[in-house]
Amino acid sequence: MRAKIAISIGDVNGVGLEIALKAHAKISQICQPIYCAHKELLERADALLDHAHTHSLKSMQCSEFNAPLPPIKPAQITKESGFYSYASFLHALNLADSKEVSGVCTLPIHKKAWQLAGVSAPGHTALLRDRYRQEAIMMLGCPSLWVALFSDHIPLSAVSERVRLEPLVEFLHTLGRVLPQASQIVVLGIDPHCGDGGVIGVQDNIVQEAINQVNHTLKTPKFLGPIPADSAFAPHFRQKHRYFAALYHDVGLAPLKALYFEESINVSLNLPIKRASVDHGCAFDIAYQNLASTKSYENAIEWLVGG
Repeated sequence: MRAKIAISIGDVNGVGLEIALKAHAKISQICQPIYCAHKELLERADALLDHAHTHSLKSMQCSEFNAPLPPIKPAQITKESGFYSYASFLHALNLADSKEVSGVCTLPIHKKAWQLAGVSAPGHTALLRDRYRQEAIMMLGCPSLWVALFSDHIPLSAVSERVRLEPLVEFLHTLGRVLPQASQIVVLGIDPHCGDGGVIGVQDNIVQEAINQVNHTLKTPKFLGPIPADSAFAPHFRQKHRYFAALYHDVGLAPLKALYFEESINVSLNLPIKRASVDHGCAFDIAYQNLASTKSYENAIEWLVGG
């Protein structure tokens, strides 16, 4: 029996609806997708796409919810689209909490649209943390390379203050527990050259102490580092290691997206539900042009079914 997966439809002004329509036939072979959207909205999107996916509409199972249908305004940031994508996500989570589905796949939202709609959470992961009162860990990647984030959607100016021994120890310990398949996880340094022995900075001393404490507790060298971030993704290093932990969002994700942009996904670890997402945004520049790639979406579904 195929697993049921709730699909949170994302911002209707971006590529989310196109991706859902375009990939439906393929993902239906490995799961039973439940689209958290109104059928009428999917029909409107298909019409804007020159009815290129009308054949998929007939077999798409929608789970509708109480929210006004937003007008589709390609490539525009609107509070209506923000509220609908937020309501779609909450509905998908409700289906997961009630065990009606075994996982949730989220298509891309626009954070500014959420803000315009009065949503206080800056994104999916922050909402998940608040909802489940657990420290959801954001990890992005693909089978060739995975990057977990100690800090995610916060400004660079706030990162240094976050790097403290106790929260870093807790993060690494949790990460090691939820990634038993990773024989070793590389921890990236925060200062250039990991501080060069204190010449450039001293915060990597905290990172080193956290690694030592967690490895001692686990009684195994689960974590390696800190390793200078500017060299950690060199080809010879990636041949030996597939799992990395970055203290700052862009330090870890810039090389990942340079190498595996179309195929990488975003998963939430340490939660009572399984959640995966595409690792790209709304792509307003190609919205409703039948140009969106479905590879990341397909990989997210595959991770939810068998990850």
